[in-house]
Amino acid sequence: MGLRNIRKYGDEILRKKSRKVEVINDRILTLIKDMEETMYEAQGVGLAAPQVGILKRIIVVDVGEGIIKLINPEIISREGSQLDVEGCLSVPGEQGEVERPNRVTVKALNEKGQEITVEGEGLLARALCHEIDHLDGILFVDKTIDSEGRE
Repeated sequence: MGLRNIRKYGDEILRKKSRKVEVINDRILTLIKDMEETMYEAQGVGLAAPQVGILKRIIVVDVGEGIIKLINPEIISREGSQLDVEGCLSVPGEQGEVERPNRVTVKALNEKGQEITVEGEGLLARALCHEIDHLDGILFVDKTIDSEGRE
């Protein structure tokens, strides 16, 4: 177990689409534990595998209610709308307003390979959307309200 380096804005890997996890083995479980430790060390509320250089569909999120670890997460429903300021561990020092759903339902696998459903509202919904975007190579700066087409 250990801390991983967080990739920063401009690193090509952050723009690539992550691959589905086909087998949950010791390497995947170690990656998840490392991501959890890295997120807490960096004082973030979420981290996606591409942010530590691994193109796998894995995220970890903790908005203060305990750690949520999701493998192959997929948003299956969205409701409402919220506008708030976001930042990102991969885009240090930058923030911007982003519109996100106010409530989401996410289907994923847990560490045992069991299908689970997570419902998030408010900050949790925002964090889930933000991290799942990372799995598709999308950064919050692509969605900021005052964004001027940065790439």
